[in-house]
Amino acid sequence: MKFARRCFLRSAGALTIMLACAGTAFASDYPKQPIRLLLGYTPGGAADATARSIAPKLSEVLGQPVVIEYKAGAGGAIAAEAAARATPDGYTLHLIDSGAMVILPNIRKIGFDPLTSFTPIGMAADSGLVLVAHPSLPAKTLPELITLLQKNPGRYSYATSGVGGGGHVAGEQLKIATHTSMQHVAYRGGGPAMADLIGGQISLGVSTLAPAIPQIRAGTVRALGVTSLKRSASIPDVPTIAEQGVENFEALNWFAVVGPKGLPDDVVQKVNAALKETLASKEVQQALQEQGLDAIGGTPDALMEQVRVDLDKWKTVVQTAGIKAD
Repeated sequence: MKFARRCFLRSAGALTIMLACAGTAFASDYPKQPIRLLLGYTPGGAADATARSIAPKLSEVLGQPVVIEYKAGAGGAIAAEAAARATPDGYTLHLIDSGAMVILPNIRKIGFDPLTSFTPIGMAADSGLVLVAHPSLPAKTLPELITLLQKNPGRYSYATSGVGGGGHVAGEQLKIATHTSMQHVAYRGGGPAMADLIGGQISLGVSTLAPAIPQIRAGTVRALGVTSLKRSASIPDVPTIAEQGVENFEALNWFAVVGPKGLPDDVVQKVNAALKETLASKEVQQALQEQGLDAIGGTPDALMEQVRVDLDKWKTVVQTAGIKAD
């Protein structure tokens, strides 16, 4: 009996070792087929610009095509939910943005948990937003705007790409920090919002950099400040909101690569290393900068810490401003 039990334990131990070795072999062989990179937005936006900037180099480094797959809708939640449900084999990854990851969960019920539904891989890029005004607005600087808003509470409105987006929460954060009042006008995307601002139908807007930069350079809108703590290399003459007296003001739009929960550690390490190499490329950095984005990189742990910090930050803003889903 004891002999039989000893033989069984030896066999079980050998099987465990064999399975562990098989798992290691699988991870070391990764990737052996094309990788899907899910996006939660339509082509033409900041998420698409980020993906198109990094995918070719990432494909080259990994030795397999990284294929962008669009699953737009619900503020990025549709793609995030699909990524959370995917098989954790490394062949479905997701380029998620801060809107879907840390703002949306504070506004309405969603089908994923930003802290437990994903395996973090690494940050890809980030960018501030920009507060812009129609040239007819009397205020030519942010301090002048704050004075104008304080003297005329509720008179002026600001446009953004939608309820609960980065522009919306940044605008509400600015109102809270400066004790001012503006009406939020949500558009179906940044393009229509910018069109009405250029046309003078609305006086102010909070926009991502990519659609705003050409208009700023053309003089069709006036930039009053960027929401990052440092000036954007794309529009270096535009001061930050923080340096104009709104202390420590920061609102970033960021993009990160995640996989489904349970992604093998070796796969995470391989993709993270490939992402870092991709973001170190001068060509990739230039492509991102043309869209007003900065390459970031970093560890999976650093990404998760950013998620935790931003979830708490935007929860406070959402609750204070009373932001609700449409």
